Amino acid sequence: MRRRVFTGAIAGSGPKAGVIFFLMALFACQVTLAAENKRVMLLHSFGQDFEPWSEYAKDIRAELKRQSPWPLDIIENSLVTARFSDENPDAPFVEYLSALFAKHPLDLIVSVGAPAADFVQRHRRRLFPATPMVLTAVDQRRVQYSNLTGDDVAVAVNINYLSAFENILQVLPDTKDVIVVVGTSPIEKFWKEAIGKQAEPLTNRIKLSWTDELPFGELLKQASALPPHTAIFWELMIVDAAGVVYEGDLPLERLHAVANAPIFSYDESFFGSAIVGGPLLIVADTSRLTATVAVRILNGEKAGDIKVSPVEFSALRFDWRQMQRWGISEKNLPPGGEILFRDPTIWGQYRAYILAVAAAILIQAALIFWLLYEHRRRHLAEVQARDSIAELTQLNRLATAGELSAAIAHEIRQPIAGMVAMANAAVRWLSRETPDIGEARDAMNNVVATGHHASEVITNVRELFGKDTQEKTPTDVNKLIGKVLALVYIDLRKHSIETQLNLSEQLPPLIGNEVQLRQVVLNLVMNAIESMVSVAEPRVLSIKSESTEHNSVLVSIADTGSGIDVANLNRIFAPMFTTKTRGMGMGLSICKSIIDSHNGGIWVSAGVPRGAIFHFELPLRKAIM
Repeated sequence: MRRRVFTGAIAGSGPKAGVIFFLMALFACQVTLAAENKRVMLLHSFGQDFEPWSEYAKDIRAELKRQSPWPLDIIENSLVTARFSDENPDAPFVEYLSALFAKHPLDLIVSVGAPAADFVQRHRRRLFPATPMVLTAVDQRRVQYSNLTGDDVAVAVNINYLSAFENILQVLPDTKDVIVVVGTSPIEKFWKEAIGKQAEPLTNRIKLSWTDELPFGELLKQASALPPHTAIFWELMIVDAAGVVYEGDLPLERLHAVANAPIFSYDESFFGSAIVGGPLLIVADTSRLTATVAVRILNGEKAGDIKVSPVEFSALRFDWRQMQRWGISEKNLPPGGEILFRDPTIWGQYRAYILAVAAAILIQAALIFWLLYEHRRRHLAEVQARDSIAELTQLNRLATAGELSAAIAHEIRQPIAGMVAMANAAVRWLSRETPDIGEARDAMNNVVATGHHASEVITNVRELFGKDTQEKTPTDVNKLIGKVLALVYIDLRKHSIETQLNLSEQLPPLIGNEVQLRQVVLNLVMNAIESMVSVAEPRVLSIKSESTEHNSVLVSIADTGSGIDVANLNRIFAPMFTTKTRGMGMGLSICKSIIDSHNGGIWVSAGVPRGAIFHFELPLRKAIM
């Protein structure tokens, strides 16, 4: 029944009831959030900018926000009185905190550093009688474990000074003196005594010196002129002998700038700027553990029930830049040491570029190799082509020799028959009762002349059909033409072919292979003769030589034969092309190859009114004498 009445009341109230319900829900959420909000105080030992505690506080604050499931109100205060040596400097600060948190109690107190831990333990009953406390970033020797209550837990560290000094001796085996930097504040006096006591096993190897009686300016002056085999160990510099207070990392930076000896320390917050390195207390380890313990306490767990072991040195780290500055060899580092800030190698910096350049070089090398390979193949192909052309030229000459053999035999037979006849006549004149010496002498002179003529014919044939070389010599084109006409004289007379010569007398010699050029002229002349055999007279062979404006010699061989079909003009010099029934089609191709090898040109045009005109042009070059 109540459920029906309640539902009806809301439904009947309309939009106004919905607004009221929303405001009530919002107020309830705000109350819940306010109840869940956790107030935490970070109490600094010296101030928010004093290293290494400032680094611990920063990391703890970040870890708390990361790990906490509730909103956190983190309040930070600094126990600045820890810098002073007064007998009772805490009273004003105690009054301040008492007034500050009287109406706004804290859920948790986190003290950072030994002075802050000592302060909250001494004044717990008055200030925070029931507030849980976490004492952190404090060496276990500075924690008064007997005074810890059930609401206290210590996240302490163990500073192993003996291990730190042994690291110095391993990295720099020749070290004789170690300057320990400490100031005059109470905590620095405590650590001077603790360091001296823990380093006693090394008294026979190193001598410790202290800086607590020096103003910082005098410390910098001495640090710039330290003797060889000296190292500096940085502990603290909060207050120097002159009473000057130093915050942050400024004093260490100034010392590093002037010191002529390497600087060592155990706290990671100093690593990366001035110290060489070694076994380190890692800030993140302590901060993470502190935040974890704090969240457990805020979640309702009793602080006294949480057991935490001291944080030990957990890393061996070395600064490559400091090693290079002080000439420290990697072989002297303890096993497992990690070297940071190493200058990247050329390979590390430019790996991608090096790989790209190497790939480009390999590609270029492969391309060059391929081009050389192709060049070699082309060269071999050209050599083979030249050899083939030479062989084809030889075959062409042999074929031509076969066609001319009958004419040459007739040409030689006539002189021999004349020689025999004249020799017989000479014998008869000498056999008379009265020998006719004069007639016999004339007959023998004719025998000698005829024999010379036959010898010249044979010599020309041998030169023409013998295997030539590529040697080029000064060549008289007109004489060359004359020699060719002497070879074909019988064919010209047999077929009633008239020869017309128009040879320039001012023609200079050109540099060429005479046998090859003679072959060109012979082929062109024989082609002309063959083209005129089947046509009616007149049959005229015209040969013309002249100089041109291009400093070359032009030779034209014209005939009145059957001519060349216009459709074949572009193919006439192609290999294996022929219009003859028994030809090989290589004669004009060989002619073109020979002319090309002489840097010349050859072409054909139609004759008027019939026949064909073959032209070839060869450049003139001055003969080397």
